[in-house]
Amino acid sequence: MTDGAATTTDSHGDVPDDYGTLYVVGIGPGLPAHMTQRAKEVIQTADCVVASNLYQEFLRDDDTLPPEDSDEGPEVVRSSMGQQVELTREAFERVRAGEDVAHVSGGDPNVYGKSDLVFTMADADDATDVPIEIVPGVTAALGGAAMMGAPLSNDFCTISLSDKWRGWDEIEEKLRAAAISNFVIVLYNCWRNYTRAIDIVREERADDVPVGIFNDAGRGEAGRNLDDETFSITTLGDAKSHDEDVGGMGTSILIGTHETEPWSNDYETYLVTPRGGRDVDDF
Repeated sequence: MTDGAATTTDSHGDVPDDYGTLYVVGIGPGLPAHMTQRAKEVIQTADCVVASNLYQEFLRDDDTLPPEDSDEGPEVVRSSMGQQVELTREAFERVRAGEDVAHVSGGDPNVYGKSDLVFTMADADDATDVPIEIVPGVTAALGGAAMMGAPLSNDFCTISLSDKWRGWDEIEEKLRAAAISNFVIVLYNCWRNYTRAIDIVREERADDVPVGIFNDAGRGEAGRNLDDETFSITTLGDAKSHDEDVGGMGTSILIGTHETEPWSNDYETYLVTPRGGRDVDDF
């Protein structure tokens, strides 16, 4: 990225009249109830939508995109992990040719999504003339926390266990620092080394702190890994014995603090991390 001191400005350069815009659109879990109105509008009015097969299916099921055999609506381009660089370059050229392009990201584009690639590629390809807008979406940490009650009501952090771009030494350092600092921790990419991550946190945090394991938050019966969105509550000391609950790419794990407590009503058991005072009078 550009070197030099940070600057602050309230002005924006004038976009050429014949340019479109590249939108990086977060669709949350992908189902309409958890997608913002802005995301829906951008996708429906774009000239081109870049989306994986799974996200195309979600977007067609709720009529955000027309049926696959329809001649109406935007052009839809299939994306895959191995094509991200090429598709981003193509998006730059489409925008310069006057098209609005919606590059679809699950969750939120800024939370292990596609937004950083777009800016990095714009730098590398001298495409700083291309207008870019990020459209936020509901990320897994927020969707899973909503399923489980109020576990993120105090300070929290997210840590990806994927060592594709970050070495395990760095991941371990972050895990240990977060555990010592008393953050509620939400682990992403849990199909990679989740038991190793649990062992590290256990060195700094008591075994009886609550842990929530959740799958496909916000996807109902449309999840990739299980028959339905699910969550289970266990403890840090027992978390490694729940392999059957760690379903794959749709799984995240929330590790509470010493303040996080299970809370039950007549129907369900939830997790609650108090923001501060524990009594109503403290609010």
